[in-house]
Amino acid sequence: MASTSTSLTLPVLPLDDEVVLPGMVVPLDLSDADVRAAVEAAQAAASSGNKPRVLLVPRVDGTYAGIGTLGRIEQVGRLSDGDPGALIRGLGRVRIGSGTTGPGAALWVEGTTVEETVPEPLPGSVAELVTEYKALATSWLRKRGAWQVVDRVQQIEDVPTLADNSGYSPFLTTEQKVQLLETVDPVARLKFATEALRHHLAEQDVAESIAKDVQEGVDKQQREFLLRRQLEAVRKELAGLNGDPEDESDDYRARVEAADLPEDVRKAALKEVDKLERSSDQSPDGSWIRTWLDTVLELPWNERTDDSASAYDIAGAKEILDADHAGLEDVKERITEYLAVRKRRAERGLGLVGGRRGGAVLALVGPPGVGKTSLGESVARAMGRKFVRVALGGVRDEAEIRGHRRTYVGALPGRIVRAIKEAGSMNPVVLLDEIDKVGSDFRGDPAAALLEVLDPAQNHTFRDHYLEVELDLSDVVFLATANVLEAIPEPLLDRMELVRLDGYTEDEKVVIARDHLLPRQLKRTGLESGEVTLEDDALRKLAGEYTREAGVRNLERAIARLLRKVAAQHELGERKLPFTVGADELRPLIGRPHHTPESAQDPAQRRTAVPGVVTGLAVTGAGGDVLYVEASLADPETGASGLQLTGQLGDVMKESAHIALSFLRSHGAELELPVADLKERGVHLHVPAGAVPKDGPSAGVTMTTALASLLSGRQVRPDVAMTGEVSLTGRVLPIGGVKQKLLAAHRAGITTVIIPKRNEPDLDDVPAEILEDLDVHPVADVRQVLELALTPASNGAAPEVPVAA
Repeated sequence: MASTSTSLTLPVLPLDDEVVLPGMVVPLDLSDADVRAAVEAAQAAASSGNKPRVLLVPRVDGTYAGIGTLGRIEQVGRLSDGDPGALIRGLGRVRIGSGTTGPGAALWVEGTTVEETVPEPLPGSVAELVTEYKALATSWLRKRGAWQVVDRVQQIEDVPTLADNSGYSPFLTTEQKVQLLETVDPVARLKFATEALRHHLAEQDVAESIAKDVQEGVDKQQREFLLRRQLEAVRKELAGLNGDPEDESDDYRARVEAADLPEDVRKAALKEVDKLERSSDQSPDGSWIRTWLDTVLELPWNERTDDSASAYDIAGAKEILDADHAGLEDVKERITEYLAVRKRRAERGLGLVGGRRGGAVLALVGPPGVGKTSLGESVARAMGRKFVRVALGGVRDEAEIRGHRRTYVGALPGRIVRAIKEAGSMNPVVLLDEIDKVGSDFRGDPAAALLEVLDPAQNHTFRDHYLEVELDLSDVVFLATANVLEAIPEPLLDRMELVRLDGYTEDEKVVIARDHLLPRQLKRTGLESGEVTLEDDALRKLAGEYTREAGVRNLERAIARLLRKVAAQHELGERKLPFTVGADELRPLIGRPHHTPESAQDPAQRRTAVPGVVTGLAVTGAGGDVLYVEASLADPETGASGLQLTGQLGDVMKESAHIALSFLRSHGAELELPVADLKERGVHLHVPAGAVPKDGPSAGVTMTTALASLLSGRQVRPDVAMTGEVSLTGRVLPIGGVKQKLLAAHRAGITTVIIPKRNEPDLDDVPAEILEDLDVHPVADVRQVLELALTPASNGAAPEVPVAA
């Protein structure tokens, strides 16, 4: 076969690390500047009706090959990845000559086509070479599964085409492909391609041999494993014949048979022992099974403390509660009722109802330091049961409650099962501490897992993920503690009976400090009883002016600090024991008071000494507290208009401020207030202690009073505090936490408190000594609040309204 040599002038399309041989069809990326320039130049030079042609020249390390491939641009469009590209077909070899000029930015060269001659008919050696190449190519293609290509290769009879077809081979290097391109003789080119293909197939055979050896090695390991299993069986038989001690699995079987387990638990344990006997020492399953069996055998499946009717001494239980806790009469009364009902049910055989035990789950909700955890211990003592505390603060993983699946590394049963195991009894008192601090994330919601634990209708068949056997929790007495009621999910709260601990009065704190805190701290500081005595007035001052709180935790810290100071002075020879501490000795020993009542300050220094400042009442996670609401009007010339709120307020509290402003705008004339100021000047409401988040609707009347005081110029009485939600029509709506708020007002030295009329029944929960010291005014309308809270108007002079800086 031959072709006539022809001169050509073509744009150069350089190929980096790629070679295109005649007969190949390749897509090229037009995002490359050299490729795009060559294609555009060819298109510009192409005559009408003819497809553009380029010269495809390999470029290795910046050096062009001496021979290129004449390429015809079949199509210009988009590649599969969306980038612009061109489809080019290789037509023949072109020997590159000198450079020349042409249209576009491409490099143009002159070249001549290369003649390729093959004698016809083919000599015998060439025919054998063709047959060998086809056989090698067919073998390689079949290994790759390219059956369609096999037929196409077999149909090629032309020697140059067959040799150039090897350019598709992915195992050829760029240098080898350039050598194929520059080899003009078709027979020599086919010899080169055949030798490269033969060498590649030899390398593949070596790789397959290595893979086969590796597989044989794996089979050898499997045979070794089976032989070791047989060896273990032989050793077991020899141990039985020689009277040697039984192996570990037999030991577990004996322990399970000897243990007093429920029938379903016994069956599950024996099934695991069977698995243990079938597993090898090296198997991880054996370790998991042994750990599970140890956990099951350590649980007190049939251990219970005496819970018969004779074990209940209600009078004795009441004495224990009274001895352990001063105050909290309503809480102790509820616990006594709970124990009395359990006794009556036990006496009448009503412990089981439809296979389930009845009973309530008590949730003790109150501020820190009021004795929630110690109440749980007292309940356990009163019932004669074991006591276990489960701390839930910060728990975010559901597996902490239900346990982990045994397939996980380091799997453990949940905290409930661990509590039962720790108690050594199936009917302990379990205190779920800080249940309001339970969180949730991608690992699940622990609060949802607690639903089954705390539901008497479900917890008799509680199933831990680790144990995977039913555990009867119906006889466990669950108590829960929380600081904030709103943080407990509603479905969980629905399963518990709420018992509120709202804090202690000052008289109760004095009794608690004298009878409980002082003896405990005397022992901790190494002092004998009677060496240091605290008078009641000193305890009262500690509770009222040094530690203003709902509970007694800080009060105990203050007593401890006081006793440490006295003990140190005694060791230094500065003070002799015994020593009596009165109210006057507190300041020299532990410094100045931290909480001076507002009413004890100089009238000019009080916060309410200027119009626009009101004392409000709130409930926080630490109990009741007083807060102040301040209002000011902006200067009409320099200040902005509208309502500005500061103090880190929640959405509900912000809405209360808007409602208060809307009410005064619509009813200001009726209240004889200069409403025009509200239209012309911006209003700023601020609640101090801005770092503390605040929310809730109960500051509505406080904000309304602050704005009314500001506009009227009348100060708010310093001895008045208030709470209540306000509506757009001026109605005072009910709120929660009345008892905690009145206790906080009493601690702060407030004498007059304004509450919503519909909260009047809540006063029954407030201790009598608190109500004696407070003048409580239930109101139904905000106009009554203004009459009670604002000082009388001055002698007709225009009020001075504070202006915001």
